[in-house]
Amino acid sequence: MSVIGIDVSKLKLDCAWLNENNKLKVKVFPNSPMGWPDLVEWSIKNTGLAVSQLHFVMEATGIYHEQLAIYLYDRGANVSVINPAQVKYYGQSLGIRTKNDKKDSVVLARYGVHEKPKRWQPEAPEIRTLKALLARLDSIEKDLRRERNRQEKAMVSQAPLAIMKSLAQMTATLDSEWQQLEKLIEEHINSHKQLKDNKALLESIPGVGKVIATRMLMVIGSRPFDSASQCSAYLGLVPVQHESGSSVKGRSRLSKAGNPAIRAKLYMAAVVATAHNPDIKAQYERLTNRGKSKMSALGAAMRKLVQICFGVLKHQQPYQPQVTI
Repeated sequence: MSVIGIDVSKLKLDCAWLNENNKLKVKVFPNSPMGWPDLVEWSIKNTGLAVSQLHFVMEATGIYHEQLAIYLYDRGANVSVINPAQVKYYGQSLGIRTKNDKKDSVVLARYGVHEKPKRWQPEAPEIRTLKALLARLDSIEKDLRRERNRQEKAMVSQAPLAIMKSLAQMTATLDSEWQQLEKLIEEHINSHKQLKDNKALLESIPGVGKVIATRMLMVIGSRPFDSASQCSAYLGLVPVQHESGSSVKGRSRLSKAGNPAIRAKLYMAAVVATAHNPDIKAQYERLTNRGKSKMSALGAAMRKLVQICFGVLKHQQPYQPQVTI
């Protein structure tokens, strides 16, 4: 297996291949459907291996790596998409201080050789569509909230009538678009039996409504999580300790490494679940009775809610409380 590191940017791909003698070959290709076949051809020519024996390693770079990763995967290559923070710290461990695209591709190649990262696989098309619809819905929701805040301020400050009409028109337009997207998401889920069945399973959990159910469908469907703990960590819900010896005893906090918008929605769901979900309610009361703060107990409730969602989908069984009601 030969490893090719790819530093992905909007317009170009800086590629690096380290051979068995640790000699380096580099090449730059356009980041476009016209440049991707040339990248594969160059890799095959230099390594003398079939596509299936090539391992391409790249960072997650917003939207710019996705189509390349899908293309390489469809060609039969092995692909790894790495968290940029991991690559940054790995490069620092090698003593590399200079940063440019060429050096980044070399660091990625070395990372692939020595760390043997997990193989990436693309999301199912229906999950990809759901992800795009939810991202658009969240954007419209944010814009709508801003316009309503502006509308409220304009009313308090007695803004001119023309301003009030403009704000009312924009708010109505955004609200209509938001409702249309909600409808499209529901239709998309109902048109795929697995999504529809999984959503029903998630909604069997007290504290999980339509909003959380659709988000968890997207999250759990977009990654091959090995465990509920991995899913919680992906969403930034694992506690991070800050302790050293006997002098530093900082309070644990959530890592907050995941999507903050999903975490915000999970927080509200956890608040509801502490009153209506028997397992989470029992955990919340146990932690607060032991002296844990309410915020700490709510963080644990968010984590447990995600773990219950993961378990329900993994075992394909509706929610069943583990504590005696």
